[in-house]
Amino acid sequence: MTMMKKAAGGVAFALGLLAGIGGANAQTAIKFTLDWVFQGPTSPFLVALDKGYYKAEGLDVTMDPGQGSAGAVQRVATGAYQIGFADVNSLIEYNAKNPGKEILAVFMAYDFPPFGVYALKKSGIKGPKDLEGKKLGAPVFDASFRLFPAYAKKVGIDRTKIESVNLTPQLREQSLVQGSVDFISGHYFSSFLDLKARGARPEDIVVMTYSEAGMNVYGNGIIVSPDMAANEKAVTGFIRATVKAWKDVIADPKVGIAAAKKRDPLIDEALEAERLAISLKQNVLTPYVKANGMGDVDPARFANSITEVSEAFGLPAAPASEKVFSGKYLPPKAERMVAP
Repeated sequence: MTMMKKAAGGVAFALGLLAGIGGANAQTAIKFTLDWVFQGPTSPFLVALDKGYYKAEGLDVTMDPGQGSAGAVQRVATGAYQIGFADVNSLIEYNAKNPGKEILAVFMAYDFPPFGVYALKKSGIKGPKDLEGKKLGAPVFDASFRLFPAYAKKVGIDRTKIESVNLTPQLREQSLVQGSVDFISGHYFSSFLDLKARGARPEDIVVMTYSEAGMNVYGNGIIVSPDMAANEKAVTGFIRATVKAWKDVIADPKVGIAAAKKRDPLIDEALEAERLAISLKQNVLTPYVKANGMGDVDPARFANSITEVSEAFGLPAAPASEKVFSGKYLPPKAERMVAP
């Protein structure tokens, strides 16, 4: 009997010890939404998940694709997702219209914006003025579509003279090639390459980027819900893990493509490799990022971009910079530096 009691006591002690260990290593559950489908440019998030970088930070992350930045903002706003990857300009609009419920950007990934509109030469479109009287096709949550009124104002065209057609992401480029719409909006590394994949010759694609029109806005970043913003340790850990994975992908892009293909076996690896290379060169590894590290913003430029976007959207007032972006969650600069 004594032996049985000793054995039972030993089991109870062991179970208690395991429970204690489990409690000490408890993971913070996070639902994370991308702005778009699994592709090369967003593969660092997948790499961080696959390599256990999030887990090492005490985070149990689940990740879903999206259908546009505005949709990602809404997912985080409703609390269905704690963290997202979205266009900061959609965030500016949301925060201006929802005072007291602001969502915060905590890491700027695309220091240079990838926004633009695209047409085929056969449409007769040669430049911005030719867009009037034409049909624009885009998913309603697409960041470039949401910013199109700002672009129209910048280049001096009448937005009311342009018809819009809501398309799913899968039909956007196909619709332009087939001629059911005259031009489309989208990220450069998405739409330009997807048009090529559908048989359009590069020399036949008319590209009009918003940055060429003088829109000095930022692109996508990591955003967090108000509740998540209260957990500074978790948010900083998420960013640290993501930066580590981004460095892995910069050093060996094949790692990112493999992670994307794991989620979507049907992707064209060569196409995604090209897409990733363009995003890194044009949007991520900018001179500012090489000098200051990933994730931060230039305060003056950011404040000006908020004003420009707010005016273009006709918002009642431009939200304060600190209501849109905070750098307090960023890991030390040394951890965020990338190879020049």
